[in-house]
Amino acid sequence: MSKLLPLAWLAVLGAADACAQADSAAADAPRPAVKAAADDKQVQQVTISGGRASDMDERRNSVAGKQVYGREELDRNGDSNLGDVLKRLPGVTLGGRPGRGGDVRMRGMGSGYTQILVNGERPPAGFSMESLAPDQVERVEIMRGPVAEHSTRAIAGTINIILRDGYQQRDNQLKLTDSIEQGRHSPNLSLTVPGKTGSLTWLLTGSLFDNHQHDQTATVDRDTRADGVVVKDENVLDETRRETRGLFLTPRLSYKFDSGDTLNFQPFLMANRSDSNGRSDLAQGAGLVPPSLLQPPEYNLALTDGHTESTFLRGFGNWVHKLQGASKLDVKFGFGAGHSDNDALRYQYDNAGNLLDRFTDTATVRDRSANTGGKYSTPIGKQHSLAAGWDVELGHRQETKVSLDKNGAAQFADSGDNLTADTRRLAVFAQDEWDISAQWSGYAGVRWEGIRTTSSGGSAGEISNTSSVLSPLLHAVYRIPGHDKDQIRASLTKSYKAANIQDLIALPALSRLNSATQPDRTGNPNLKPELATGLDLAYEHYLGRAGILSASGFIRNIEDLIRRDISLENTLTGPRWVSTPRNIGHAQTKGIELEAKFQLQELVADGPAIDFRSNYSHFWSSVDDIPGPNNRLDAQPKQTANVGLDYRMKDAPLTLGGSLNWTPETLIQSSVSQLVYTSRKRSFDAYGLWKFNARNQLRVSANNLMAEDAIGANTVSTNGLTQLANTTNQTYVVWSVKYEMKF
Repeated sequence: MSKLLPLAWLAVLGAADACAQADSAAADAPRPAVKAAADDKQVQQVTISGGRASDMDERRNSVAGKQVYGREELDRNGDSNLGDVLKRLPGVTLGGRPGRGGDVRMRGMGSGYTQILVNGERPPAGFSMESLAPDQVERVEIMRGPVAEHSTRAIAGTINIILRDGYQQRDNQLKLTDSIEQGRHSPNLSLTVPGKTGSLTWLLTGSLFDNHQHDQTATVDRDTRADGVVVKDENVLDETRRETRGLFLTPRLSYKFDSGDTLNFQPFLMANRSDSNGRSDLAQGAGLVPPSLLQPPEYNLALTDGHTESTFLRGFGNWVHKLQGASKLDVKFGFGAGHSDNDALRYQYDNAGNLLDRFTDTATVRDRSANTGGKYSTPIGKQHSLAAGWDVELGHRQETKVSLDKNGAAQFADSGDNLTADTRRLAVFAQDEWDISAQWSGYAGVRWEGIRTTSSGGSAGEISNTSSVLSPLLHAVYRIPGHDKDQIRASLTKSYKAANIQDLIALPALSRLNSATQPDRTGNPNLKPELATGLDLAYEHYLGRAGILSASGFIRNIEDLIRRDISLENTLTGPRWVSTPRNIGHAQTKGIELEAKFQLQELVADGPAIDFRSNYSHFWSSVDDIPGPNNRLDAQPKQTANVGLDYRMKDAPLTLGGSLNWTPETLIQSSVSQLVYTSRKRSFDAYGLWKFNARNQLRVSANNLMAEDAIGANTVSTNGLTQLANTTNQTYVVWSVKYEMKF
């Protein structure tokens, strides 16, 4: 990758030379004049109202590659959670099984490589995008390469969720939804109310939901010695029923002063309450080996009741102050608070119904954060903008875990101890965005970030971790002469992935059926951030109003890759398998991404009213310190694809549509001793939309119509023993009916 740096600088110098030889920029277009009537006749008043550029125009004009998906995409399929929307976007995949979502991944890269922002800011700890309703979101921005004004903790890219901001909204909106899974109803109510009084405008958005779910998982655990003797053979059937109730509130207030300054504030409140009951049946396999050779099962039946409460509050605000000329100062501020409480009571019985043990688990987490920052921007001549700014973020976490058996004995050394952690993040940045000529636009930026994490409590005592990263960033766009719909993008960037606070200092997370395939998890305060050098190239051809054909490629060289090692360790409760994160060395990933999106009527005269969407991505990766052939980055599939159609009928106010999301099976050598398999994922969604009139419409949709089982296998071979855990998770079709009205 270092060989690419001189080439990149040559490209920048070439762009500057092209600028020097280019014709001077055209003068500002004259304002349209209104010719007054010679007589006293009334002249028709013309009102010109500005607003945000269209999604495709924002994508086309952005120097740093950015894809924008607004309300049309968010509303298209009537999804009940934001994850179902994101899974159809180019290069985006979801962990977990269909219908239940999971962590959001760009370019197939696992949790932590993709940066998730809400209104350009990091969400509070514990925030789950899966629980965010699409009705709360105005648009989603996907940036494949980092920019200086946002954090560069984005090796795979950044997904920025912009909450409802009221652009051109005039009507109250009410949406009533009922989702049905296995006969269980999950109602949802969403209301949006805009308003204005003098210089104050507001948009009040809220949602209420009551979600009912049932999950079933079958697991086969089998341990085999090197001589082929099976010493453990167990079948576990887990069933869980869960009811979750929640509230979302995202009001937005904006005040415009007489001086032209603007003050904006948008709090975001998410509150969830969940009750669950589970049943776990454990039986030994029959017919493989004599029962006398098998280890006795830990239990025959386990019953668990759980209760979870979580509340997250995040406030976003900014003050835009206009300075002399077109310069401005944008000062932002924010705060966050969150708490979660988890209580579980588990009873384990033998095959005669006798109580073997009782486990009481309690976990409490309290988070607080505050941040401020700003950006000063000023034009330098025409089509040239310079900006610089800062970010400061302070975070505090207090965490307690208590795990007791029926005798009141602690299950791990730190049980009941209070652990506190403080995080301080400081960043400064500068960026220069310049329309060099009619063909060239460039972006150069640099960002320095420093993070310090300290903690106290528990057996580890006082620990600290400090890291800093300097990220130079280059982006360029070349518009092909004579082809006004074609352009080429290139980016050369430095980015990083910081170890999360749980991996640094977390209290142990215990596994009830402890094994190499189901180990306890702990942290490592000595972790260093992963550093990546990245190159992105893309060709874009724009079609009509909202169409595009694009082909792009990327490469990332990653140093100090973090992976988890599994080892058998002696603890106060005896030998246990423990998973610990470590920096293991160098890795590389690369890929190609193709996208086609267009309206058929814009390409074929008198064609049917069909909107077509498709994308395909292929990924390669390797980890140097792990033997092949499947030594890929964790959870990264080799391919992923989406295809979708929408058909608007001519003789009826009906639109029909559907989409297919596909990810093939993956087999990954996660470490020298661990092999992980995940089955293919095919999710077919369909919908029908009937518009009664401009203010009322009914949408019927179905998600995960194929309802294929999700199968996974985890194999660990160490200490002369091979442990296999093979899981089968059922998935289900989810039907939804949504009535939408404006008033």
